Amino acid sequence: MNRMPTRLFLVRHGETEWSRSGQHTSITDLPLTDNGKRLASALKGHLSPQDFQLILSSPRRRAQETAELAGFVADYEPQIDNDLAEWFYGDYEGKTSREIWKTVPGWTIWNGEVPGGETAAEVASRLDRVVARVRESGVDQAICFGHGHALRALTMRWLGFDLTLGVHFPLDTGTVSVLGEDKEEPALERWNARP
Repeated sequence: MNRMPTRLFLVRHGETEWSRSGQHTSITDLPLTDNGKRLASALKGHLSPQDFQLILSSPRRRAQETAELAGFVADYEPQIDNDLAEWFYGDYEGKTSREIWKTVPGWTIWNGEVPGGETAAEVASRLDRVVARVRESGVDQAICFGHGHALRALTMRWLGFDLTLGVHFPLDTGTVSVLGEDKEEPALERWNARP
């Protein structure tokens, strides 16, 4: 008898000052705003920690705080996975897209270079490790608490798509998405949903 494939839930952290202003935030470890805490708390009761046999989080404070406010505490506290950290923006840390466009018109993380930061290949490589970890875990359901660009890149790797297609998958703060399979092919079950 074939085992059901693992379903992977993705939770983008609640709002921070920089996610609200559109500033690229990777290693800057910002707390959630009051609205971010409200968004994270709204997940409690919609996500039941006991339904997940593998619970992972980025090492960043905003992802861990979101997990805690969503009810993932004590026996359900996430394992920290450094591979879930946000795309490292290097010289673009703290800058908005509009600021970057002044010197690199039309730049996005999906189509441009990141001076002093991670390449798309480096991001794909570490998120491939997350995909492998989840798929090889043998669990029914896993959940990852993370960040906008990294979770979009993880989705592209799950689906077998090129990272550049991530531009077509906007992901709001405090939302839940679900990856799974359909007819033995990787599939997107739900995207960017509020509880």
